[in-house]
Amino acid sequence: MATLYNKILISASPEEIWNVLADPARLDQYDPVTKKSELISKIANGLGAERKCETATGWFKDKITEFQPYDRLTFTLTGCNQPMKSLLHSYTLKKVGNQTEVSQVMKYTMKFGLIGKLMDVLIGKRESDKQIKLFFTGLKGYVEKNKN
Repeated sequence: MATLYNKILISASPEEIWNVLADPARLDQYDPVTKKSELISKIANGLGAERKCETATGWFKDKITEFQPYDRLTFTLTGCNQPMKSLLHSYTLKKVGNQTEVSQVMKYTMKFGLIGKLMDVLIGKRESDKQIKLFFTGLKGYVEKNKN
């Protein structure tokens, strides 16, 4: 299982960031990689909420599997047409002065066994990290522009 670590400082409160990050249907509003994000569960927000997202390269479904308001949030992959066998990404929010540090830990396993591991070494990890950075830049811009 590969693990990526990223973090960003956002000039907003944990509550303002949480209200965006924990809303599964809003991903396409701030993540430039996501073209469409829609709720697919009866649970709109919180533990068990599920979404389906479309990107330029395919689709994925994930579900909120950890929900500690204003502190910690985890999404777990439930299906995709991409080379990921399993994936979870956890977010932790921490107040730092008048800003909030958002940390992400992403753990994933590629499909295709040894070939998948080789793909990950050659391009997968680098591409995933690049997409996370785009996601964080989008989140920061969206939250800071739309905060109370």
